[in-house]
Amino acid sequence: MTQDAADVDVTGPVGSDGRRPVFSRIVLKLSGEALVGSEAYGIDMETLRRIAQQIQRVVERGVQIAIVVGGGNIVRGTDISRHGIERVTGDYMGMLATVINALSLRDAIERLGMQCRVQSAIAMQQVAEPFIPLRTIRHLEKGRVVILAGGHGSPFFTTDTTAALRAAEIGAEVLLKATQVDGIYTADPIRDPTATRFAHLSYLEVLTRGLTVMDNTALTLCMDNKMPIIVFDLHAEGNLERVILGEPVGTRVDSEVTK
Repeated sequence: MTQDAADVDVTGPVGSDGRRPVFSRIVLKLSGEALVGSEAYGIDMETLRRIAQQIQRVVERGVQIAIVVGGGNIVRGTDISRHGIERVTGDYMGMLATVINALSLRDAIERLGMQCRVQSAIAMQQVAEPFIPLRTIRHLEKGRVVILAGGHGSPFFTTDTTAALRAAEIGAEVLLKATQVDGIYTADPIRDPTATRFAHLSYLEVLTRGLTVMDNTALTLCMDNKMPIIVFDLHAEGNLERVILGEPVGTRVDSEVTK
């Protein structure tokens, strides 16, 4: 059963700064686009290294972290299906792209001396373990980072939905969605300079306002499982660590109605 941050028993070790994390097990949803960096396509190695360093600082705080990675930097099923490829085929291509991203991220993480495992919803024994929730939890308990690839394993499901589902399956306390902006806005802040950022929203407010956070299936899964969501900018240095320490970073979505 998941809990809001205020209800979580704080068990993480005190860092050198005397602060404890407010979450002990998290799922980080990382888009494929987050790996592009300054490149036009694919994976930017320097961006990958910086993300791995942020993950390292969280692991050093004693936080268990599972990562669901997307594949949009390589291929997105919904996009290529518009150009003639059958939707189911396109979705499977997108799932395979997430495995490529997972392997690259694992390499970056292990180069920093951490232990990391890749698990896939699509069987490919030579490069990844099968996704088995109890095995994932066991890895996390041993201090390993787990990257969950292959999406849901079925077409028509986004990696946002996968992240919400996996967070519930492994008993995570929060779903962290890393984006290119620092939270949820009233409108697209890139196109509308007058857009303002929300600090907090309820699940129902997101649905009724039609805000773009994640697809409705993912949002409903989080609402049904009382899984809080924090949307934040991963590329701002130190943001991931700030989130797990309970600082007001990005936008939090949970069951509480905004006052």
